[in-house]
Amino acid sequence: MKTIATIFTAALLLTMSIYAQTGKKIPNPKTGKVYPVQKSEAEWKKILSPLAFEVMVNRGTEQAFRNAYHNNHEKGIYVSAATGEPLFRSEDKFDSGTGWPSFSRPINARVVAIITDKSHGMVRDEVIEAKTGLHLGHVFNDGPRDKGGKRYCMNSAALKFIRKVIRKNSALKASRAGYPI
Repeated sequence: MKTIATIFTAALLLTMSIYAQTGKKIPNPKTGKVYPVQKSEAEWKKILSPLAFEVMVNRGTEQAFRNAYHNNHEKGIYVSAATGEPLFRSEDKFDSGTGWPSFSRPINARVVAIITDKSHGMVRDEVIEAKTGLHLGHVFNDGPRDKGGKRYCMNSAALKFIRKVIRKNSALKASRAGYPI
């Protein structure tokens, strides 16, 4: 068994060396897939906050109820903390009671991918960013039935929120109609 592990490790290192020398992109070790956006851990550390790095690169989880967006009710979109890619809309966000921001669907089915996560003695569907392969959260089949039945349970640290800006004319009309701005 030890010999097989040694051979596998040597083959993996040789493959990585060949990819590095030829300039080809290296497959993600977890999924075996090559993602369009690839960066080294050092590069991701420069871009991401320490918590976002832990969640997205190391596939960690932030604390429930102690994160930026679980209780955010503003209108806008949620984008990837790594790339700025739009991922979710506030219109699809709902309170799941779990302590993490939950959505009934992504903004576009192609911006995320679902892979099998067998960590922590469980089998779950992991949600990753399609461009990078970075961890976002998990998806479950206990979401609102009238919205498709999915609950995309995301880590706030993997997201950035962009608030919807109300145009001046819209705000003026709302003010004249008696709505507070």
